[in-house]
Amino acid sequence: MYKEYTMDQLSLPMDLQEDIPENHLVRVINDAVNRLDMNLFTKAYPGGGRDSYHPKMLMKVIIYAYTQRIYSSRQIAKAVRENIMFMWL
Repeated sequence: MYKEYTMDQLSLPMDLQEDIPENHLVRVINDAVNRLDMNLFTKAYPGGGRDSYHPKMLMKVIIYAYTQRIYSSRQIAKAVRENIMFMWL
């Protein structure tokens, strides 16, 4: 149904966990979205077609982008490629 999504799927020579402070906003958003019931997403998704990105991952990225005043989908895509906080999500 969804593309496989794990927090440790990114392979870099460094551990991103170490670069993000314990009380950083990105960790708060991650914890809050992880607590959401998955049924909220599965009810809205009709299925079929290719596998989608995991809705919790997308929600985390969009919420964090909005808190950073990034609203354009192109700017969000760029941030995901270049910003460690976005990569961690």
